[in-house]
Amino acid sequence: MNYTIKQMAEISGVSPRTLRFYDERSLLKPAFLSEAGYRMYTEKEVDRLQQILLYRSMELPLKTIKELIDRPDEKIQETLLQQRNQLEQKRQELDHLLQVLDNTLRYYKGEIKMTNKEKFEAFKQEKLAENEENYGQEIREKYGEAAVEESNQRWQNMSESDYQKLQETERTLIKKLTQYLESEELPSELAEEIYSLHKSWLQFSWKEYSGEAHKGLSEMYLADERFTHYYDDKSNQGATEALYQIIQYYA
Repeated sequence: MNYTIKQMAEISGVSPRTLRFYDERSLLKPAFLSEAGYRMYTEKEVDRLQQILLYRSMELPLKTIKELIDRPDEKIQETLLQQRNQLEQKRQELDHLLQVLDNTLRYYKGEIKMTNKEKFEAFKQEKLAENEENYGQEIREKYGEAAVEESNQRWQNMSESDYQKLQETERTLIKKLTQYLESEELPSELAEEIYSLHKSWLQFSWKEYSGEAHKGLSEMYLADERFTHYYDDKSNQGATEALYQIIQYYA
């Protein structure tokens, strides 16, 4: 069966303007043009659009979506299963976080008692869910599913003492980075100290340290404004750029 662009819009809920945009980006080309020059679609394009909308709901960038749906047909099922596994993992993490938060509410109401370990668990789970929501897709694309899940596991298993050390390391890093911005000098003792602090901060969740991976992470800080804002907001404007230069020099 063939569909006009209007019919495709009615079926999918996507506007004709968006369908034309997808065509321009070679994301969803019509099967053919009618004699009058109108875009025409078949069931194959309907299936492709369904995949596009599915990935868009996961907030994947269009470039990534195109790479995924351009894979051979036999790879589509594998890709969908991978995405499903990621969503299932995210759901489990959020369910666990909700349970911890519910317990915390009951604790403050005086309904139950909580150990220090249980109180600490709430902060770890909250931070993990926040990181997954903000950066999960990007770091998985760069470092792979296995590396990210291993890092998350190390985070979940972190002791209260190590968590406090992690927070103190980050506070010191931000303080030193703010000082560095007053008179940027590379190389310098202060710059090397900042590099060492950031390296130590990473090693709380990284199984093995790699200078190349450290450099790659700093490049991501500059490439994505969400990462850039993290250090710029905690320190001062230009902090992320300065940290990037320091890591590139010493890593």
